Amino acid sequence: MDTIDLRSDTVTKPTPEMRRAMAAAEVGDDVLGDDPTVIALEERAAELLGKEAGLFVASGTMGNLVAQLAHLARGQETIAGRHHHMVLHEAAGHAVIVGASIRTLPEQPDGTIDLDEIREAFRDPTDPHEPITGLVTIENTHAFSMAQPVTPAYTAAVAAIAHERGTPLHIDGARFWNAVVALGVAPTELAGPADTVTFCLSKGLGCPIGSVLVGSREVIARAHRARKLLGGGMRQAGIIAAAGLVALRDGDAGMIDRLAEDHANARRLAEALASMPGILSPGDIAQPGDGPLDPSRVRTNFVLFRVDRDREAFLEAVRAQGVLLERFSPRQLRAATHVGIGSPEIDRAIDVIRSALDSTGRAAVTVATAASPA
Repeated sequence: MDTIDLRSDTVTKPTPEMRRAMAAAEVGDDVLGDDPTVIALEERAAELLGKEAGLFVASGTMGNLVAQLAHLARGQETIAGRHHHMVLHEAAGHAVIVGASIRTLPEQPDGTIDLDEIREAFRDPTDPHEPITGLVTIENTHAFSMAQPVTPAYTAAVAAIAHERGTPLHIDGARFWNAVVALGVAPTELAGPADTVTFCLSKGLGCPIGSVLVGSREVIARAHRARKLLGGGMRQAGIIAAAGLVALRDGDAGMIDRLAEDHANARRLAEALASMPGILSPGDIAQPGDGPLDPSRVRTNFVLFRVDRDREAFLEAVRAQGVLLERFSPRQLRAATHVGIGSPEIDRAIDVIRSALDSTGRAAVTVATAASPA
């Protein structure tokens, strides 16, 4: 029996078309700037998001790091959401490598930060006691709100506040394309207000490795230098960039449009879970308050929930039947749909979760507020 892995959309395997493209990729030395496949990927990404240039990097974390290094002077500060990946899950790279602090603000159930709180978070540059605000960031989709897609209107409003203060806006768009598909907007519209955007190829788009950062030529030139500092200069990287070019093709030939299938599968799973005794809302910002799971909050490919029993016993029960779920916080669980999950897998996952609930006992449950891996 094949395992149904719902832990993350990072567990996908490259498609046969990706493997063929990788095997046949034309390559050069990317550190010397002459890998034609990497160049093509960077140009394609920049074109799709309406930016001047792109930079292929090893991971989303590296993309966020080189963006910070490109935008920030040492000792400056970033404004970010309290649950953002940059804050929780990037090993404090902002402090250790960038030499910057982060001023965290609470997010709302729709994944946004209150605009007035963003305005008030800017430091006084005339006060030598305070760091200088050098960057504003948002996350799209926003993982801890059940991967809500953040709208172009909100993005433009945050950009206006940042730019009024002479500060750039960076989008951590690890699942940027999920937001594009869920909102039904052009990628240029969603990325347009931001100075830089990073998106992962290795999450919903199904590639084995990599992310791309896009922005102006000037900023990307600084980010390129930062990538070298981090040890991120890869040589014949076209072998892995080739998979990204397949993913970013138009229509059915690529991997963007099919994200709608993942969203539909996640909603169907959530609707089934919501009817099961023992399944609770995730609590925290994903669905404030206690009560049953609300499937209407599943707008992209995440289903966050809790169980009214020992979580570890429940996880072991589903694992024993071939389904893997992710520990998303001290109490929450996540099921993430992706290219390897279709209707048969959702059907089986529903049956397995129902069976695991029947076989495990109830226990006291408290609402979780802490975080865990994205």
